[in-house]
Amino acid sequence: MTIQKKLLVLVDGSERSIQTVNYVNDFMPVDENTRIVLFHVFSGVPEEYRELENEPTCVGAVSQLKSRGTEQKRKIRAYLEEAKKILIAGGFSGQSIEIKFHFLEKGVARDIINEARNGYSAVVLRRRGMGALKSIILGSVAVKLLQSLTSIPIIIVGQAAPVKKILLAVDDSPCSMKAVEFVASLLGGHGYEAHIFHAIPGLGAINFELPEVNKPKFPKIENLNNCVEAFRTKITQQFQFIKKMVLESGFEFEKISEKIISGVPSRSQAIIKEAEACGCGTIVVGRRGISKVEAFFMGRVGHKVIYGGKEFTVWVV
Repeated sequence: MTIQKKLLVLVDGSERSIQTVNYVNDFMPVDENTRIVLFHVFSGVPEEYRELENEPTCVGAVSQLKSRGTEQKRKIRAYLEEAKKILIAGGFSGQSIEIKFHFLEKGVARDIINEARNGYSAVVLRRRGMGALKSIILGSVAVKLLQSLTSIPIIIVGQAAPVKKILLAVDDSPCSMKAVEFVASLLGGHGYEAHIFHAIPGLGAINFELPEVNKPKFPKIENLNNCVEAFRTKITQQFQFIKKMVLESGFEFEKISEKIISGVPSRSQAIIKEAEACGCGTIVVGRRGISKVEAFFMGRVGHKVIYGGKEFTVWVV
Protein backbone atom coordinates (compact mmCIF):
# COMPACT_ATOMS: atom_id res chain seq x y z
CA MET A 1 0.00 0.00 0.00
CA THR A 2 1.40 3.41 -1.03
CA ILE A 3 1.29 6.10 1.65
CA GLN A 4 -0.14 9.45 0.55
CA LYS A 5 2.07 12.47 1.19
CA LYS A 6 0.11 15.54 2.23
CA LEU A 7 1.87 18.93 2.41
CA LEU A 8 0.41 21.98 4.14
CA VAL A 9 1.86 24.98 2.28
CA LEU A 10 1.34 28.32 4.06
CA VAL A 11 0.84 31.42 1.90
CA ASP A 12 0.03 34.97 2.99
CA GLY A 13 -0.34 36.80 -0.30
CA SER A 14 3.06 38.50 -0.33
CA GLU A 15 5.75 38.35 -3.00
CA ARG A 16 8.07 36.48 -0.62
CA SER A 17 5.39 33.88 -0.11
CA ILE A 18 5.67 32.99 -3.79
CA GLN A 19 9.17 31.71 -2.93
CA THR A 20 7.51 29.04 -0.81
CA VAL A 21 5.31 27.95 -3.69
CA ASN A 22 8.27 28.01 -6.08
CA TYR A 23 10.29 25.82 -3.71
CA VAL A 24 7.51 23.24 -3.63
CA ASN A 25 7.21 23.48 -7.42
CA ASP A 26 10.95 23.30 -8.14
CA PHE A 27 12.08 20.90 -5.42
CA MET A 28 9.31 18.52 -4.39
CA PRO A 29 8.81 15.40 -6.53
CA VAL A 30 5.80 15.35 -8.81
CA ASP A 31 4.12 12.25 -7.48
CA GLU A 32 0.59 10.96 -7.94
CA ASN A 33 0.52 10.21 -4.20
CA THR A 34 1.40 13.78 -3.19
CA ARG A 35 -1.37 16.15 -2.19
CA ILE A 36 -0.74 19.88 -1.67
CA VAL A 37 -2.98 22.17 0.39
CA LEU A 38 -2.42 25.91 -0.12
CA PHE A 39 -3.53 27.42 3.18
CA HIS A 40 -4.23 31.04 4.07
CA VAL A 41 -5.56 32.47 7.34
CA PHE A 42 -7.62 35.58 6.62
CA SER A 43 -8.09 37.97 9.54
CA GLY A 44 -10.41 40.56 7.93
CA VAL A 45 -10.85 43.64 10.14
CA PRO A 46 -7.85 43.89 12.50
CA GLU A 47 -8.75 42.41 15.88
CA GLU A 48 -7.98 45.63 17.78
CA TYR A 49 -10.68 47.47 15.78
CA ARG A 50 -13.48 44.90 16.10
CA GLU A 51 -14.58 46.09 19.53
CA LEU A 52 -15.07 49.58 18.07
CA GLU A 53 -17.74 48.46 15.58
CA ASN A 54 -20.57 49.53 17.89
CA GLU A 55 -19.07 52.93 18.71
CA PRO A 56 -21.01 55.66 16.82
CA THR A 57 -17.90 57.72 16.15
CA CYS A 58 -16.07 54.73 14.68
CA VAL A 59 -18.73 53.39 12.32
CA GLY A 60 -17.28 55.14 9.27
CA ALA A 61 -13.70 54.05 9.94
CA VAL A 62 -14.69 50.45 10.60
CA SER A 63 -16.82 50.45 7.44
CA GLN A 64 -13.80 51.55 5.41
CA LEU A 65 -11.70 48.84 6.99
CA LYS A 66 -14.34 46.27 6.04
CA SER A 67 -14.32 47.53 2.45
CA ARG A 68 -10.56 47.20 2.36
CA GLY A 69 -10.93 43.73 3.84
CA THR A 70 -13.32 42.73 1.06
CA GLU A 71 -10.82 43.90 -1.56
CA GLN A 72 -7.98 42.16 0.26
CA LYS A 73 -10.04 38.97 0.35
CA ARG A 74 -10.50 39.15 -3.42
CA LYS A 75 -6.77 39.70 -3.96
CA ILE A 76 -5.81 36.80 -1.70
CA ARG A 77 -8.20 34.42 -3.45
CA ALA A 78 -6.76 35.47 -6.82
CA TYR A 79 -3.24 35.01 -5.39
CA LEU A 80 -4.06 31.46 -4.26
CA GLU A 81 -5.39 30.61 -7.71
CA GLU A 82 -2.15 31.92 -9.27
CA ALA A 83 -0.14 29.82 -6.83
CA LYS A 84 -2.13 26.77 -7.89
CA LYS A 85 -1.41 27.56 -11.55
CA ILE A 86 2.33 27.68 -10.81
CA LEU A 87 2.17 24.17 -9.35
CA ILE A 88 0.06 22.84 -12.23
CA ALA A 89 2.52 24.33 -14.73
CA GLY A 90 5.27 22.51 -12.83
CA GLY A 91 3.60 19.15 -13.38
CA PHE A 92 1.29 18.70 -10.38
CA SER A 93 -2.26 17.72 -11.26
CA GLY A 94 -5.08 20.11 -10.48
CA GLN A 95 -6.83 17.34 -8.53
CA SER A 96 -3.84 17.02 -6.18
CA ILE A 97 -3.93 20.71 -5.18
CA GLU A 98 -6.49 22.12 -2.76
CA ILE A 99 -7.00 25.77 -1.77
CA LYS A 100 -8.12 26.48 1.79
CA PHE A 101 -9.15 30.06 2.51
CA HIS A 102 -9.55 29.96 6.27
CA PHE A 103 -11.23 32.74 8.27
CA LEU A 104 -9.37 33.54 11.47
CA GLU A 105 -10.75 31.78 14.56
CA LYS A 106 -8.29 31.55 17.46
CA GLY A 107 -5.22 33.21 15.98
CA VAL A 108 -3.01 32.74 12.92
CA ALA A 109 -0.55 30.31 14.53
CA ARG A 110 -3.21 28.42 16.48
CA ASP A 111 -5.40 27.97 13.41
CA ILE A 112 -2.43 26.69 11.39
CA ILE A 113 -1.51 24.27 14.19
CA ASN A 114 -5.07 22.91 14.33
CA GLU A 115 -5.08 22.41 10.55
CA ALA A 116 -1.63 20.77 10.55
CA ARG A 117 -2.84 18.09 12.92
CA ASN A 118 -5.28 16.78 10.29
CA GLY A 119 -2.99 14.12 8.87
CA TYR A 120 -0.33 16.24 7.14
CA SER A 121 3.10 14.82 6.34
CA ALA A 122 4.81 18.21 6.69
CA VAL A 123 4.21 21.96 6.95
CA VAL A 124 5.97 24.22 4.45
CA LEU A 125 6.46 27.93 5.20
CA ARG A 126 8.92 30.75 4.77
CA ARG A 127 11.01 32.23 7.51
CA ARG A 128 9.19 35.52 8.11
CA GLY A 129 5.65 36.80 7.81
CA MET A 130 4.52 39.68 5.61
CA GLY A 131 4.98 42.30 8.32
CA ALA A 132 8.31 41.08 9.72
CA LEU A 133 11.33 43.34 9.94
CA LYS A 134 14.23 42.46 7.66
CA SER A 135 16.50 42.03 10.68
CA ILE A 136 14.29 39.24 12.05
CA ILE A 137 15.48 35.82 10.87
CA LEU A 138 12.44 33.84 11.99
CA GLY A 139 8.89 35.16 12.32
CA SER A 140 6.63 34.58 15.32
CA VAL A 141 4.39 32.11 13.45
CA ALA A 142 7.39 29.95 12.47
CA VAL A 143 8.66 29.96 16.06
CA LYS A 144 5.24 28.94 17.42
CA LEU A 145 4.94 26.11 14.90
CA LEU A 146 8.38 24.77 15.83
CA GLN A 147 7.40 24.86 19.50
CA SER A 148 3.99 23.23 19.07
CA LEU A 149 4.16 20.83 16.12
CA THR A 150 6.72 18.52 17.69
CA SER A 151 5.63 15.40 15.78
CA ILE A 152 5.19 16.95 12.30
CA PRO A 153 8.15 17.82 10.05
CA ILE A 154 8.47 21.55 9.35
CA ILE A 155 10.11 22.86 6.18
CA ILE A 156 11.39 26.43 6.51
CA VAL A 157 12.08 27.81 3.04
CA GLY A 158 15.17 29.94 2.46
CA GLN A 159 16.50 31.81 -0.55
CA ALA A 160 19.12 29.29 -1.68
CA ALA A 161 18.46 27.72 -5.09
CA PRO A 162 16.31 24.58 -4.69
CA VAL A 163 18.87 22.18 -6.21
CA LYS A 164 17.93 18.55 -5.78
CA LYS A 165 20.80 17.80 -3.43
CA ILE A 166 20.25 17.66 0.31
CA LEU A 167 22.57 17.56 3.29
CA LEU A 168 21.47 15.03 5.90
CA ALA A 169 23.00 16.15 9.21
CA VAL A 170 22.81 12.98 11.30
CA ASP A 171 23.82 11.36 14.57
CA ASP A 172 22.56 8.14 16.18
CA SER A 173 19.55 9.72 17.90
CA PRO A 174 15.97 8.53 17.25
CA CYS A 175 15.03 11.97 15.86
CA SER A 176 17.89 11.79 13.39
CA MET A 177 16.74 8.42 12.13
CA LYS A 178 13.19 9.74 11.88
CA ALA A 179 14.56 12.52 9.64
CA VAL A 180 16.26 9.95 7.41
CA GLU A 181 13.04 7.94 7.15
CA PHE A 182 11.08 11.05 6.21
CA VAL A 183 13.56 12.03 3.48
CA ALA A 184 13.60 8.48 2.14
CA SER A 185 9.79 8.24 2.00
CA LEU A 186 9.36 11.64 0.35
CA LEU A 187 12.30 11.82 -2.07
CA GLY A 188 13.34 8.23 -2.73
CA GLY A 189 13.17 7.15 -6.38
CA HIS A 190 13.06 10.68 -7.82
CA GLY A 191 16.72 11.30 -8.72
CA TYR A 192 17.81 13.33 -5.69
CA GLU A 193 21.33 13.45 -4.27
CA ALA A 194 21.94 12.90 -0.55
CA HIS A 195 25.08 14.01 1.30
CA ILE A 196 25.24 12.31 4.72
CA PHE A 197 27.23 14.38 7.21
CA HIS A 198 28.33 14.28 10.83
CA ALA A 199 30.60 16.66 12.75
CA ILE A 200 32.41 15.51 15.90
CA PRO A 201 33.06 18.46 18.24
CA GLY A 202 36.57 19.16 19.48
CA LEU A 203 37.84 20.64 22.70
CA GLY A 204 37.36 24.07 21.17
CA ALA A 205 33.65 23.63 21.79
CA ILE A 206 34.27 23.48 25.54
CA ASN A 207 34.94 26.69 27.44
CA PHE A 208 37.85 26.18 29.80
CA GLU A 209 38.34 29.94 30.35
CA LEU A 210 37.31 30.07 33.98
CA PRO A 211 38.45 32.62 36.57
CA GLU A 212 41.49 31.67 38.59
CA VAL A 213 39.59 32.03 41.86
CA ASN A 214 38.05 28.68 42.81
CA LYS A 215 39.06 27.32 39.42
CA PRO A 216 38.65 23.53 39.50
CA LYS A 217 41.52 21.31 38.47
CA PHE A 218 40.50 19.28 35.45
CA PRO A 219 41.99 15.82 35.20
CA LYS A 220 44.40 15.27 32.34
CA ILE A 221 42.57 14.15 29.22
CA GLU A 222 44.24 10.96 28.08
CA ASN A 223 43.71 8.87 24.96
CA LEU A 224 41.52 11.59 23.40
CA ASN A 225 42.41 10.45 19.90
CA ASN A 226 41.34 6.91 20.74
CA CYS A 227 38.04 8.25 22.04
CA VAL A 228 37.40 10.26 18.86
CA GLU A 229 38.31 7.31 16.64
CA ALA A 230 35.96 5.04 18.59
CA PHE A 231 33.15 7.52 18.09
CA ARG A 232 34.04 7.87 14.39
CA THR A 233 33.77 4.09 14.04
CA LYS A 234 30.34 4.17 15.67
CA ILE A 235 29.12 6.91 13.33
CA THR A 236 30.59 5.10 10.31
CA GLN A 237 28.52 2.06 11.20
CA GLN A 238 25.48 4.32 11.52
CA PHE A 239 26.22 5.73 8.06
CA GLN A 240 26.09 2.23 6.59
CA PHE A 241 22.63 1.73 8.07
CA ILE A 242 21.47 5.11 6.74
CA LYS A 243 22.86 4.43 3.26
CA LYS A 244 21.05 1.09 3.18
CA MET A 245 17.81 2.82 4.13
CA VAL A 246 18.01 5.52 1.44
CA LEU A 247 19.13 3.01 -1.20
CA GLU A 248 16.12 0.84 -0.46
CA SER A 249 13.86 3.89 -0.84
CA GLY A 250 15.10 4.49 -4.40
CA PHE A 251 18.12 6.77 -4.11
CA GLU A 252 20.84 5.85 -6.61
CA PHE A 253 24.14 4.57 -5.18
CA GLU A 254 26.27 7.08 -7.11
CA LYS A 255 24.13 9.96 -5.80
CA ILE A 256 24.85 9.20 -2.14
CA SER A 257 27.96 10.69 -0.52
CA GLU A 258 29.15 10.80 3.06
CA LYS A 259 31.57 12.74 5.26
CA ILE A 260 32.65 12.74 8.89
CA ILE A 261 34.81 15.51 10.31
CA SER A 262 36.17 15.94 13.82
CA GLY A 263 37.56 18.67 16.02
CA VAL A 264 35.02 21.33 15.04
CA PRO A 265 34.33 24.18 17.51
CA SER A 266 30.69 24.38 16.39
CA ARG A 267 28.67 21.54 14.88
CA SER A 268 25.99 23.88 13.53
CA GLN A 269 28.56 26.04 11.74
CA ALA A 270 30.24 22.91 10.38
CA ILE A 271 26.89 21.77 8.95
CA ILE A 272 26.26 25.14 7.31
CA LYS A 273 29.78 25.33 5.83
CA GLU A 274 29.47 21.79 4.49
CA ALA A 275 26.15 22.62 2.82
CA GLU A 276 27.82 25.60 1.15
CA ALA A 277 30.85 23.57 0.07
CA CYS A 278 28.92 20.67 -1.43
CA GLY A 279 26.27 22.80 -3.14
CA CYS A 280 23.25 21.75 -1.11
CA GLY A 281 20.32 24.16 -0.93
CA THR A 282 18.45 22.10 1.66
CA ILE A 283 19.62 20.95 5.12
CA VAL A 284 17.78 18.24 7.04
CA VAL A 285 18.16 18.02 10.83
CA GLY A 286 16.53 15.96 13.54
CA ARG A 287 14.47 17.87 16.06
CA ARG A 288 16.63 16.72 18.99
CA GLY A 289 20.09 15.20 19.18
CA ILE A 290 21.51 12.48 21.39
CA SER A 291 21.89 14.90 24.32
CA LYS A 292 18.25 15.96 24.27
CA VAL A 293 16.55 17.60 27.21
CA GLU A 294 12.79 17.04 27.12
CA ALA A 295 12.05 20.60 28.26
CA PHE A 296 13.45 22.02 25.00
CA PHE A 297 11.33 21.86 21.86
CA MET A 298 14.37 21.18 19.67
CA GLY A 299 18.08 20.58 20.06
CA ARG A 300 20.72 23.29 20.16
CA VAL A 301 22.36 22.22 16.90
CA GLY A 302 19.11 22.25 14.90
CA HIS A 303 18.16 25.60 16.43
CA LYS A 304 21.51 27.13 15.45
CA VAL A 305 21.34 25.72 11.91
CA ILE A 306 17.98 27.43 11.37
CA TYR A 307 19.28 30.78 12.59
CA GLY A 308 22.81 30.54 11.20
CA GLY A 309 21.92 29.07 7.82
CA LYS A 310 19.28 31.66 6.99
CA GLU A 311 19.84 31.36 3.22
CA PHE A 312 19.16 27.63 3.24
CA THR A 313 15.91 25.73 3.36
CA VAL A 314 15.94 23.74 6.61
CA TRP A 315 13.83 20.66 7.26
CA VAL A 316 13.24 20.03 10.97
CA VAL A 317 11.99 16.48 11.51
